[in-house]
Order: sequence, then C-alpha cells, then structure tokens
Amino acid sequence: MKIVIVEDEPVIAQRLQRQIVEIMEPQAVQIKWFDNFDDAESHLSEHVFDLLFLDLNLHGSNGFNLLASVSAESFLTIIFSAYAEQAIKAFEYGVLDFVPKPFNKQRLAQAIERYHSHQKSGLTKQLAVKKPSGLQLIPVEQLEFVKADGHYTQLVELSGEQHLHDKAIDKLDILLPEHFARIHRSYIANLTRVENLVVASGGSYQLMMASGETLPVSRAKYKDIRQLIAHM
Repeated sequence: MKIVIVEDEPVIAQRLQRQIVEIMEPQAVQIKWFDNFDDAESHLSEHVFDLLFLDLNLHGSNGFNLLASVSAESFLTIIFSAYAEQAIKAFEYGVLDFVPKPFNKQRLAQAIERYHSHQKSGLTKQLAVKKPSGLQLIPVEQLEFVKADGHYTQLVELSGEQHLHDKAIDKLDILLPEHFARIHRSYIANLTRVENLVVASGGSYQLMMASGETLPVSRAKYKDIRQLIAHM
C-alpha cells in the first residue's frame, strides 16, 4: 500500500508514519512525506498512490488548493487539521475522513479502518476541471454522462453543458458512485437519468437519457446494464 503524508511539522509527520505502520502491520506500507504543497502536488500527479494524509495549513498556504487539484485522483484523502471548523468544507471535496489535531492512535486507526471499508467505493462528490479562470468544481450529481475524448474525458451535465477533464475515463470509472455505470468503452452513464434501454437497428443497444441524448451500450455490457436499471 502506498501512502503520502503532507505535513509541515516533522514531529507530527514522524509520529504519523510510525503509527500508520503499527496499525497496518503486517501489510507492507510505503510512505512518502512532503512538507510543502508544491512538491506534494508534483509527486501526486506523477505517481500512483492509495491514500493521502493532508494537513490543510502548511507554512501559511491553503491546503484546499491542493485538495481541489487532486479531487479526481484515484486515491482517497484523510485530512488532519487543527481547524475543526473546516471539516464541512473538506467533506464537500469528497474526503474520506477529517481527523482533528491533536489526534491519538485510536482515532487514526478508525480513519484507516474507514479507508479499508470504503476503498474504491466511489466517494468522489465533485470533479475539478481546469478553466482559464482557475479550477472549477463540478458536482458529480449534476452529471448525466461521461464520454472519452482521447486521453481526456468530456463531462456532460444535466443541462447539456460540457467540461473537458484531464483524466482518462478508466480513472473516473473507479471514482464515480455506483449509479454511474460503464456502458461502453467510451461512455459512463448516470443510470438515474435513463429513460429506456432499447434495441436499435442492426441489433445494437442504446440508452435513451432524460435529456434526449442517445448513448451506445456495448454487447458485452448489455445484460449487466439491463439488470442494473431494473434495480434502480
């Protein structure tokens, strides 16, 4: 398991590393520690990790900027902060847990247990997209479907508005809630927005969405999608 700690106080970071290893033994754990947001963001964007432990205030910098930039990554995030009043805002970014400082080993163990319970369960509530004015957070529940666009994806809102996201569709497939299903190699659909599943000409399959959009369903996915829709 690969873990990143972003914390500017060496004593706290070392204690956190030691306790994580003790709690997760005998599972093999690899831990990287960063004491500034720039190095952490660069490393997170270039490497695959499972879990991020993040302090919201490093040398006076705001951790929410880093949180926004990584909100659609495939790892989960646990916040450690003395600013308990920021918990509600943090959860809006889809973080797994918010652990107030000072913390003890028992509280840390609870957060790690929550990670094991919710691993890859689609906890993301918002996706961050890059705009000329900066990052914009798109609530997942406003999406009707996601479409592959080369190495990127198009996020299509219920209103029809579209946003280019810089992550591939395979990564978003891991993050989205259970009512979002991969219906085709190039499409993920919000099944709560499906009006009908139809057999089109030539024996192909299509989803009729509430917006009027028609999305292709692969033959390999048809039976699974039909069952999922029946249970919505």
